[in-house]
Amino acid sequence: MGENKNSDKTTKKSDPNDKNKESKNKKSPKNKPKKVKKKKNIVFKVIYITLLLLIVASIAAGFGVVGHLISKAPELDVNLIMNNGETTLIYDDKGEEIDEYKSPEKRISVKFADAPQYLKDAFVSIEDQRFYEHEGIDIRRLGGAIIQDVKIILGLSNAEIQGASTITQQLVKYKYFLVSSMQDRTSIERKIQEIYMAINLEKELSKDQILEAYMNTILLGGNAYGIEAAANMYFNLSVGDLTLKQCAFLASAAQNPYLSYTNSLAAFEQGIAFDSPRTSLVLGKMLELGKISQAEYDEAMAEPLTFTFTDVGSNVMNYEWFSRPVVKQVAADLMDTYGYTETEAYDKISYGGLRIYTTMDKQLQDSVQQIMNDFLSAYPGVQAGGAIVDYVNGQTKALIGGVGEHPAMSYNRAISVGNDGQTFLRAFGSSIKPLTVYGPAIDSQILTAGSVFVDGPLPRDVGSKYTSDGSTYSPTNLPNRYDGYITVREAIRQSKNTTAVSIVDKIGLSTSVAYAEKFGLSISESNKTSISALALGEIDGTTPHEMAQAFGAFGNQGVMNEAKIYTKVTDKDGKVLLEPQGEATQVLSPQAAYITYDMMKESIAYTGPSAIFGGMEVRGKTGTSEDFRNLTFAGLTPYFSGAIWIGYDDNSPLPGPDYNAGLLGLHNSDRSAALWGQMMKSAHEGLEYKELEQPGGISYVSISKDSGTLPTELTSRDPRGNRIYTEMFINGTQPTTLDNVHVELEVVKVGEGDNAKYYFPSDKTPKDKIEKVVFITRDKNRYPTVMTDSKYLAPDPGDKDPTEYKEEEKPKDEENKDPNKPEKPEKPEKPENPGGGNGNGTDGETGGDNGDGEGEDESTGQGNSTGNGANSNGATTYHIPSYRFSMYDFIKMFG
Repeated sequence: MGENKNSDKTTKKSDPNDKNKESKNKKSPKNKPKKVKKKKNIVFKVIYITLLLLIVASIAAGFGVVGHLISKAPELDVNLIMNNGETTLIYDDKGEEIDEYKSPEKRISVKFADAPQYLKDAFVSIEDQRFYEHEGIDIRRLGGAIIQDVKIILGLSNAEIQGASTITQQLVKYKYFLVSSMQDRTSIERKIQEIYMAINLEKELSKDQILEAYMNTILLGGNAYGIEAAANMYFNLSVGDLTLKQCAFLASAAQNPYLSYTNSLAAFEQGIAFDSPRTSLVLGKMLELGKISQAEYDEAMAEPLTFTFTDVGSNVMNYEWFSRPVVKQVAADLMDTYGYTETEAYDKISYGGLRIYTTMDKQLQDSVQQIMNDFLSAYPGVQAGGAIVDYVNGQTKALIGGVGEHPAMSYNRAISVGNDGQTFLRAFGSSIKPLTVYGPAIDSQILTAGSVFVDGPLPRDVGSKYTSDGSTYSPTNLPNRYDGYITVREAIRQSKNTTAVSIVDKIGLSTSVAYAEKFGLSISESNKTSISALALGEIDGTTPHEMAQAFGAFGNQGVMNEAKIYTKVTDKDGKVLLEPQGEATQVLSPQAAYITYDMMKESIAYTGPSAIFGGMEVRGKTGTSEDFRNLTFAGLTPYFSGAIWIGYDDNSPLPGPDYNAGLLGLHNSDRSAALWGQMMKSAHEGLEYKELEQPGGISYVSISKDSGTLPTELTSRDPRGNRIYTEMFINGTQPTTLDNVHVELEVVKVGEGDNAKYYFPSDKTPKDKIEKVVFITRDKNRYPTVMTDSKYLAPDPGDKDPTEYKEEEKPKDEENKDPNKPEKPEKPEKPENPGGGNGNGTDGETGGDNGDGEGEDESTGQGNSTGNGANSNGATTYHIPSYRFSMYDFIKMFG
């Protein structure tokens, strides 16, 4: 044994690798691993701390973002959420109740205790089964939904985006975020605010209160909001009388009310029961959660689901045309004043018990409605809209949005409040001209009421500016006639389209647009570059209310007062919530407003005489659009302004006269004037005659109708008669130059009657056929068209007497004369009218006191005419030198 031990020892000693092995063993097993572990621990700690810091920073940043979004959340109003039954009342201008607000949605509130337990359990089971356990949000459901939505976003799932809203969150959404939720279902900002407000709401209300508000708020199909309205609509029952299956159906409609309504209505119309999968799902969920027994489930599943659709109640208001626009305006003002959302504003009106005081004159509203109904009763389908405004106080007294019977929220043709917010704008034709043509022209002082234009086709240099293909734009008149020289006053009288276009061309499109906007008209961008829109009223559209408001400026010293439709809104306790102060805009100077007002009496006399009623002072303007699709009138008296529109809703042409049926038709602008006159007569009952007061700063001057300037003696000798009239001018705009349109020429008349024509004498024209005639002159190259006054134009310089005259025979006394008898010397011929004389001519023409005229061609001196001949009527008004022209002078002047 000893040998073996020694042998072992010897073996160990003699092993050459023993020392190396020992040295390795000393370094590796115990010492080196400790250093490595230490290094690894340090790296891990660094990574851990870094990640921790990143997580903390991310959380902090997240809290910062979330905090910012929460700070923008609406203020939670518990009263708004719970208030579902206070009726808003509407009053007329005398404080008498005329209406109660009926929202387009039908809502009938039910107390929580009156709702069947089946219905409560059905909503909780299918919408939020842990409703009574969570505190506003369901963490478990929210987490599952987030995971599922992430999978969808990453393309790992084809399912639809999942919602996780609790009943509390849905209530908040309906009250505060309904519009935004429809526009963007996945808005993170809205979701965060919704969660925040839901948690706070749970602190303010009990679960039962929240469920009650929810069931009375949600849309369940059609226009039924809340369980009572839905029970009425679907089953013609009160909510307390519903069966289990009917309760399950109402709860099932919450997720997709449109689909539930559409499918159930289709089943009703086909007279069959509706096999509703989602109703079955609700019943199954109730059974699963122990809300109903198996027997109740089986009985409900066996029950056929049938419907008895009924109207959920009439939503038509007593004064639909006036009250609807008022409510819309109040809602807008609540949003502006208090920062409400649209949903909040309408909830406040629907259920806040407000008291709205309107400007409506109930008696006038009733009267005008009946007048319009009667006036158009013979024309089925023809509609109308009208408005009457007290323009001094800025209050709308009547709004008629249509004739005949209309459902709630129908088109309002007076003020453009239509179903789904649609508007009803129409072209007002020539009725717009005082706002965009005549008023601006006079107020800008570019033109006056006496300025003269040529009523004829537009010259190429004007018409080509308004086309893109090189053609010449040239509007026509109605009737299609051109009169030649015409003043601005006469142009509005006859509603001349050609002159209106020429005026807008003169003042500029930008000027016309600026005044249209100041008058509050609805002018689109395309209208702003269209001369037909601005000059002829073919704009995209305006309303009777806009027109009535605008026309009031002509009677109010040029100030347009915003035509309010309500004066104040209070809560049910009388606290004033809104009290609008209408804006006043100085659109025209007092002088320009009055002159335009005065000019419109010409239009009344010519195109709208039926607008006159009683002895009241009336001003206004008729209007028609292309093919008689719109017939309009806008005008005013010293008391009220008003406007009407007549037409078809589909913009078809209006009917013409039917004499066999005794109908005048609607192709005459005086027909709209007649309806307007009847309306305004009703508005003025009991009011005394009144004239509008003329402001200072206006002068009256006599001018030439053909030149618009100061008349000469020739102006009064125009073959048509005296062409001088007195016009009013804003001080400083009176004409200072003389009439240069009239000339007197030596001519010969060839032909008789309508075929007669004047020529310049030829060298063969006998002197006894030459006469002196007063003519008007015009550039025939620029205006070549034959017009009404063309027969009074001077002949062209090259128009020589074409008559072939025979050689004159000697008189018989000359044949018997003694040739040897000397002739008696003739007396020298006396000049017709030597300069410097003081004659008494038969036509009132004399030489001037200091005249220096010489010869036949200067029949008058340069002094003042004081003739008292047969046609002079004493001294002339302006003592202006008269002119006669020889053929030489005419050719010299006109080429």
